[in-house]
Amino acid sequence: MYDRPLVFLDLETTGATVTHDRITEVGIVEVENGNFVREWSSLVNPGMSIPPAIQSLTGISNDMVGDAPRFEEIAREIWQAVDGRVLVAHNARFDYGFLKNEFRRLGKTFSAPVLCTVKLSRKLFPQHPRHNLDSLMTRHGIDCDARHRALGDARVLWQLAQRWREDPGESTVLEATAKLLKTATVPAGLPDNAFEHIPEGPGVYLFYGERDVPLYVGKSISLRTRVMSHFSGDHRVTKDMRIAAEVKRIDWIETAGELGALIEEARLVKKLAPVHNRQLRRASELCAWHWPAQAAAAPPQLVSARDLAGGEFRDLYGLFRSRRAAIEALRELATEHQLCHGLLGLEKRSGPCFAYQIRRCRGACAGIETAEAHALRLAAALAKLRVRAWPFPGRIGIRETAAGGERCELHVLDQWCHLGTVRNEEELRELQDGVPRPLFDLDTYKILTRYLLGGKHRPKIVPLHTEPAA
Repeated sequence: MYDRPLVFLDLETTGATVTHDRITEVGIVEVENGNFVREWSSLVNPGMSIPPAIQSLTGISNDMVGDAPRFEEIAREIWQAVDGRVLVAHNARFDYGFLKNEFRRLGKTFSAPVLCTVKLSRKLFPQHPRHNLDSLMTRHGIDCDARHRALGDARVLWQLAQRWREDPGESTVLEATAKLLKTATVPAGLPDNAFEHIPEGPGVYLFYGERDVPLYVGKSISLRTRVMSHFSGDHRVTKDMRIAAEVKRIDWIETAGELGALIEEARLVKKLAPVHNRQLRRASELCAWHWPAQAAAAPPQLVSARDLAGGEFRDLYGLFRSRRAAIEALRELATEHQLCHGLLGLEKRSGPCFAYQIRRCRGACAGIETAEAHALRLAAALAKLRVRAWPFPGRIGIRETAAGGERCELHVLDQWCHLGTVRNEEELRELQDGVPRPLFDLDTYKILTRYLLGGKHRPKIVPLHTEPAA
């Protein structure tokens, strides 16, 4: 950190949406070789009204910015200040995103190495739970007479860097900074500007090799950062070394949120079968054990993925990628719980099963244990493998909206199957009218159960089993 040219930056804005809101003030502190060079700030006319809550927070009013220069009038000076320097900011993605969008409006592509002081503080002081700027100021004894003003907050960041140089020490800060600033080296097969236009939002990315052979499909809530991490230079993962040597083209698909990225990744991996994807491959033999309680005397029956698409999940146990895996799982369950291999259909013979002869079956096949008692023990053993029933009366949609509000998607689902993703009412009507019978997919099931039932997310659910809505 101290061996690099730095610019400590803070922006004040009309709001938090980079594609809609605009900058109202810029504050910059330039540093070379760990020494202060200069500071600069300017109010900016955003060309829109500043909301009252923002005026109250920053103290910047509409009257104050009325005669201020617009961004395009000071863009050259800002560019010169940040060009060739590491951009240091608190919650840096916010400030960096606003700068990129302002320059994009002027037809310029802005890119810079970025160091987030929130992330750096977490690395340096993991024992502390809070790393917002006010907490850091209190912890490190820093005062600011212009809090929530651009130059005032930029000065605080510079003071933090000086405090950290003393404690925990320069070498510790340099080591942490190096990890956060791992730079991506553009692979030889890609153009120099290969990363410039990749968006920062959620989505799926695709690497292609010679003759457009799919190499790898991945997903991320921050596409550009994730793509660049594959080419960070240290290549700790052998797969990344191979991808870097083979990649000739990068493509991506933006989504409104994380769920859309997860579903699209699973779909594309099965469709394209990329060379370096090991998981999420097509499971053509996907199957489960079907064992209805009312037919407890009968052995469990294997049903295929095509049968699962019918939507009857009440009596299903386990989801397996092959018949062999399903049979082996049932065999292990029988051994663990001393169940009869004959009654489970794992062994075809009359009389006592082989497991009973070696004292690994309690004797249901020999008349020692009743069929009812065996069925009860089988039900208890299978309970942990029970497939979750679809928790809705019919088809639903899950609405996802991008952070900036510029993208909204509705994922249409039924019986753990993804029927499609639509972006408007017309697309939804077409999907409702013409959706084919879906094939149950294990990876989609896992994605949806985690998302809907895991407790981490609060999905926006739209019922679709009565009146279509988008």
